[in-house]
Amino acid sequence: MSNNNDDNLKQKLNTRITRPTTIAGAFGSLFQIFGVRASDTDLVERWDKIMGNDIASIAKLVAIKKTRDNKFSIVIRPTNPALTLQLSYSRDEILRRINKYFGYDAVSKITFRK
Repeated sequence: MSNNNDDNLKQKLNTRITRPTTIAGAFGSLFQIFGVRASDTDLVERWDKIMGNDIASIAKLVAIKKTRDNKFSIVIRPTNPALTLQLSYSRDEILRRINKYFGYDAVSKITFRK
């Protein structure tokens, strides 16, 4: 009987629940557990979560660059070019959400690309 339980336990241990798609995805979760924010890769991986459905459904992060002052310059593309103006009105909210996620003033520039 214990042999059957051992086999079940081994099978559960060998079954992978989730598979990270990137190293950033794996370490990003670990960093999040300990309260540490990763860099630009973490922002890309967690864009939908950071922005929430209201912004993430209409805007995608397409580029991110680290500036000389160790801040980020990000480029956002709306899902529809007609939403560019609406997104520009949400610039402060996007900035606030990213900075809140990182815990400091992380973004120096936001650009919208059609």
